[in-house]
Amino acid sequence: MKFICDQNTLVKAINTVSKAVTSRTTIPVLKGILLTLKENQLTLSSSDLEISIEKTIFVKGEEDGALVISAKLFSDIIRKLPSEDILIYGDEKEPLTIKTTHSEFHIVGLNAEEFPKMVSIEEEKEKIVFEKEILKDMIRKTAFSASMEESKGIIVGVLLEREKEFLNMVALDGFRMAVVRQEMKNEKEEKIIISAKLMNEVSKIISEEEGEGKVEMILDNKKVFIVLESTKVVLRLLEGEFIKYKDILPKDKKTKIMVNKNLLQEAIERASLLSREGKNNLVKFTITDQLLTITSKSEEGNVKEEIVIEKAGENLEIGFNHKYILDVIKAVDDETLLMEYNTPTSPCMIKHPENNGYEYLILPVRING
Repeated sequence: MKFICDQNTLVKAINTVSKAVTSRTTIPVLKGILLTLKENQLTLSSSDLEISIEKTIFVKGEEDGALVISAKLFSDIIRKLPSEDILIYGDEKEPLTIKTTHSEFHIVGLNAEEFPKMVSIEEEKEKIVFEKEILKDMIRKTAFSASMEESKGIIVGVLLEREKEFLNMVALDGFRMAVVRQEMKNEKEEKIIISAKLMNEVSKIISEEEGEGKVEMILDNKKVFIVLESTKVVLRLLEGEFIKYKDILPKDKKTKIMVNKNLLQEAIERASLLSREGKNNLVKFTITDQLLTITSKSEEGNVKEEIVIEKAGENLEIGFNHKYILDVIKAVDDETLLMEYNTPTSPCMIKHPENNGYEYLILPVRING
């Protein structure tokens, strides 16, 4: 294998594939990046068996070949080199040489045959096509609500649900739930579950892919393919039955308010400075007439914030973990939020004021006294 490549281009490709490199393995080849050169195209591949990534870049190739190289060492070297063309050559019999005008490295590689083969895409499989920004936005609005504890089982994942008129993404962790809907005609109705951690990595990869373009998602029995212009990602699906989230969505709505998102965020952020009561980040909402009063207290003091709102229904006093409310507020882009309540011990719903594009459910914190 022998080729010349621009340093900046190679650094960006390494950044992308490094997301699937793991140090927590006893299999040496999984700590590496597979370099495959064929007809002026260099493909960098990585896998931790949960997520596999291929990134292809154009180089000036002189001799085709393949070799696995230590991801950390290769990455560290390439990043430290000056922004100029790099000559790289070697094979499994000879150390890989990395050479610039004033630097030269020689590092030992591993046989490419030992690297896990990237699963090929079956052409007849149905594709879901997204605008890049739409898929990123759906991930941003849901993945944060999934559980971060591996012991919680299936709720560490994000549900992708295809219905006739919509594609839904759902995530929950036992304290909150996020539901985001995108209008989409689907011939087939089905559900898959992908680790929220892997979905966040997909979002980063989409951000790094240059150009506007589209994203293709191809569903298989136990995996999903994410295909961009120069990058392919294969994710292993989570197995199990997702919680029947539609049964959780509250039916009764005794109190509804419309509130300015920015005012609400700023008020909660200030109130959170003193929300230490019971160590559950408690902030209290008191809804009366056309006013939302937010209070919190700790050993150091207390705070009261007031926001003018539009209200329909009954007055209410309810407590929340401020972090869960703020996570939702930061995820949505609308100037006005619709918040629906039933009782002080029932979940709050935060919704789009005019359509069902998203719904967030947040469990309240019991207020003592």
